[in-house]
Amino acid sequence: METINDIKIRELQIKANDIRKSIIEMLFEAGSGHTAGALGMADIFTYLYFIALKHKPEEPKWQERDRFVLSNGHICPVLYATMAHAGYFPIDELKTLRKFGTRLQDLLVKVYLKPLVWL
Repeated sequence: METINDIKIRELQIKANDIRKSIIEMLFEAGSGHTAGALGMADIFTYLYFIALKHKPEEPKWQERDRFVLSNGHICPVLYATMAHAGYFPIDELKTLRKFGTRLQDLLVKVYLKPLVWL
């Protein structure tokens, strides 16, 4: 695992704030949602997806990837926003949160996340 210097820490802080902004925008667009948990976890998800986890957004079924399981569905906006910022899907798709028939229509429902998340 790489050493985190002051420059990298600042980059991660900026990325976490961008993710927070996306969370607020997506929940505003959806008209509802739990803000506190998702906003509070932005730093942790930023660290996971931009430092700790082995993954390839361009190859989501990569056999050597780390698996991440989120059991708290109420904070799924932070997962969606982080994955979008990591390159799994366009950031604009975040605006489809809780829109019927979209991949982000509800809390973590695997069928709608295909091909985003696999165990």
